[in-house]
Amino acid sequence: MPLLGFDKDTWLDLTVNIIPLAIIGFFIVAFLVVPSWGVDPVFSGLQFALLVSMFVLLAILTYYAGRAIEGGEGDEETVAE
Repeated sequence: MPLLGFDKDTWLDLTVNIIPLAIIGFFIVAFLVVPSWGVDPVFSGLQFALLVSMFVLLAILTYYAGRAIEGGEGDEETVAE
């Protein structure tokens, strides 16, 4: 059963982006649970804005990369000829 419309091989190709997503997600949770440098609205806001924006942009890029990989698999027959 394909997860989010992607098959197993596509998920394997997307692990290049999924691993950094997991790392960024870990740091978002870690900085929420343990604020190492204290809580300053300006610096904490800037820190989370950078982390969350990179997480969202990488997630969008990963989704569209998966769609491109899925769409490009049908062209293998024409390339082989």
